[in-house]
Amino acid sequence: MSININPDTTLSDPDVALVCRALGEETRLKIVRLLLAGEACACTLLADLSVTQPTLSHHMKVLSECSLVVSRKDGKWTYYSLDCATLGAFRNTIDSLLCAGNSAKGCVRCSQ
Repeated sequence: MSININPDTTLSDPDVALVCRALGEETRLKIVRLLLAGEACACTLLADLSVTQPTLSHHMKVLSECSLVVSRKDGKWTYYSLDCATLGAFRNTIDSLLCAGNSAKGCVRCSQ
């Protein structure tokens, strides 16, 4: 399932759950952190993560299916980058959850 989204909108609840499941695995979270620096070749990710190629392929498939990453082929290598539209929509969704009913950004009120 791939998410087609405008970065200025919010994600549906099923899409939020899909993204959260993808980010809930430590290796995939590390991949996203690495890609924050910019596009990376699969070969670089393999070296940085110390995982096997099949393991990396599995994680990239999960991240691609929820549209967190996009890929492009260049010769025998695949290059990955973050999908800014999905990340923007995810951030908007989290902001709206944390600020429901409040007008100020960064607002979370917990009652004891």
